Amino acid sequence: MEQFIEWITQPWPWWVAGPLIGLTVPILLIIGNKSFGISSSLRHVCAMCAPANIPFFQYNWRKEMWNMMFVFGVLIGGFIAATFISNPETIVVAESTQRDLAALGITDYSKLLPAEIFNWENLFTLKGLIFFVFGGFMVGFGTRYAGGCTSGHAIMGISALQWPSVVATIFFMLGGFITTHFLLGPLMAFAGF
Repeated sequence: MEQFIEWITQPWPWWVAGPLIGLTVPILLIIGNKSFGISSSLRHVCAMCAPANIPFFQYNWRKEMWNMMFVFGVLIGGFIAATFISNPETIVVAESTQRDLAALGITDYSKLLPAEIFNWENLFTLKGLIFFVFGGFMVGFGTRYAGGCTSGHAIMGISALQWPSVVATIFFMLGGFITTHFLLGPLMAFAGF
């Protein structure tokens, strides 16, 4: 058992994790012609809780309970992994990336997310407003505008040879490149880094 815990707490190589992620597509298609995606679960939650007179939420959300269970499993699995079997080693970050991040005021690599940005103290500050509220709104707006999230389009949509998913994934990547190379520095300066 100790060897298993040691093995599972180490980062998995791409040739194990990649095929496991890739296998979700045919498995979901085989077991019920279902599409993989996370962002649709928010619509299902809203349909469960929202008043029935909103047309966007008037559909049979009970048919999609498998998706809600999947997301619930992701949340539980993430909690278990972070709490009980996380890798105790410092996150390995390339030296060139460390230099770029240090120029932006990020030097703590002890967790998966930069502690200088993602912490409770920043929640009600200008940093929190920009990164949590505005950033969350932009992700939500982009997901809705694109008709799905990166997992739905890049993993499921491209695998199913859907042209809109190819276009959406290209623009997800372009948005990431533009933000990283042109917008992140000024945004961090504006937020007080």
